[in-house]
Amino acid sequence: MPSVSPVPPSSLDSVVVALRAAGCVFAEDEAELILATAGTPAEVAAMVERRVAGLPLELVVGWAEFRGLRITVAPGVFVPRRRTEFLVEQALARAPGAGVVVDLCCGSGAVGAALAAGLGRVELHAADIDPAAVRCARGNVAAAGGHVHQGDLFDALPGDLRGRVGVLAANVPYVPSDEIGLLPLEARAHEPLVALDGGADGLGVLRRVAAEAPRWLAPGGCVLVETSRHQAPAALDAFERNGLTAHLAVSEELYAHVVIGVAS
Repeated sequence: MPSVSPVPPSSLDSVVVALRAAGCVFAEDEAELILATAGTPAEVAAMVERRVAGLPLELVVGWAEFRGLRITVAPGVFVPRRRTEFLVEQALARAPGAGVVVDLCCGSGAVGAALAAGLGRVELHAADIDPAAVRCARGNVAAAGGHVHQGDLFDALPGDLRGRVGVLAANVPYVPSDEIGLLPLEARAHEPLVALDGGADGLGVLRRVAAEAPRWLAPGGCVLVETSRHQAPAALDAFERNGLTAHLAVSEELYAHVVIGVAS
């Protein structure tokens, strides 16, 4: 969490009490962040009220931290998860010289922004089907000179990217349709269904990415997709069936599972 300015103990204490009463597990950390973000006591009160009402903290303050970057988030846009930092780490380790990067199903654009920050000067493209996500991502990748496109997966991308992509990061939705109701309320109530629902077995979008990715990757380029532990074998199979050399990377600490496919 970024450093925050000291606040009067009485203000901090009162915010902590309100957040703790609402069931916020990390009430002290959240209180400090709210107080550091708000400009006036009235803004503090409004933020606390929204948080107590169940709005995700990131939407309350308007941003999320992702690999040390402050990523702007907005209502109706998927909030980047810390476990997805593992996908970025894997991409940076496997393609440190990539010149063309695509962030597919980009949401806020956090993955693309983090890849550009880690790789340096790259040609960055991001795409999402959701107009709200596209608007949000444009602001987050602007510093990297990124281009954001609206459309359904690869249909959104410029055709001249075919065969040139060094890193294709696709944080696809992978929750099975009948398990959406089991997600935390914050996700169900405040994030778009299109960013969560992966179809009957959760792998519908992943299979589409696996089928198209080889046409877009440069020789030796890689596609990386986050999935769950129990879906990983089927995801690996989908990559291999489409001619990619596939393997699974796992972070037990973050409970993150990333399927990586490399083009021949």
